[in-house]
Amino acid sequence: MDNLELKKHANDVRKGIVTSTHAAKCGHPGGSLSAADLYTYLYFEELNIDPKNPEKEDRDRFVLSKGHTAPGLYSALAYRGFFPVEDLKTLRHLGSYLQGHPNMHIPGVDMASGSLGQGISAAAGMALGAKLSNKDFRVYTLLGDGEIEEGQVWEAAMFAGFRKLDNFVVIVDNNGLQIDGPIDQVCSPYPIDKKFEAFNFHVINVDAHDFDALRNAFNEAKATKGMPTAIIMHSIKGKGVSFMENSVDWHGKAPNDDEYAVAMADLAKIDEELNKEGK
Repeated sequence: MDNLELKKHANDVRKGIVTSTHAAKCGHPGGSLSAADLYTYLYFEELNIDPKNPEKEDRDRFVLSKGHTAPGLYSALAYRGFFPVEDLKTLRHLGSYLQGHPNMHIPGVDMASGSLGQGISAAAGMALGAKLSNKDFRVYTLLGDGEIEEGQVWEAAMFAGFRKLDNFVVIVDNNGLQIDGPIDQVCSPYPIDKKFEAFNFHVINVDAHDFDALRNAFNEAKATKGMPTAIIMHSIKGKGVSFMENSVDWHGKAPNDDEYAVAMADLAKIDEELNKEGK
């Protein structure tokens, strides 16, 4: 898929994030938007998946370890065809299957998550399971940069490095902000790359909003043998919505009606720019 198509899909994913959190009157738009390009790249290009057969045995697995950013995952799954886009408006509603954290009854979701630090452990287990079963599927997991302050993350990293799980890719959404403020002022996990290197990971630093850079990083991960890969994704929290960008206030707050209108207008402008780029 060419980059222009990916950018258009990513903008749709962002619209789904804004629409779903607005409809829910709660949720986590900031960290969902920072990872929207990553979700788009994974589900529209990288992953071996089939929306018509979500549980096919040889599919690649994705675990959203930072489970509170489910609006981003749900939006990507919907636009990829796993379930109707219209259902995004039911996020967190009573009786909806799209609740605040991923659950395995949702088409395309491979692991329930929410408690930070646990997703990477489940994903590492999946990767080891593939090795022991002589399966060639790959396993990917996305962590928040605040999440990696959790000790369990490093237990899982130690395990994956020791087991030489070269079918395993850990992605860190390094947007620099967590619920209590800048990560380097709360409990700094820096240097993130050096820490993963110490646990026997191949490490790649990448611009989270550059599809060529993402493509090169994931190709490099596939070519790496004998060790897992960590992709440190440098991103902008709230990317694409003017008043949310780089603002910690939008970690876990939904837009009201006026803010929703401004956000959707911002994303409509991006659509216009992309349409001009395509002519």
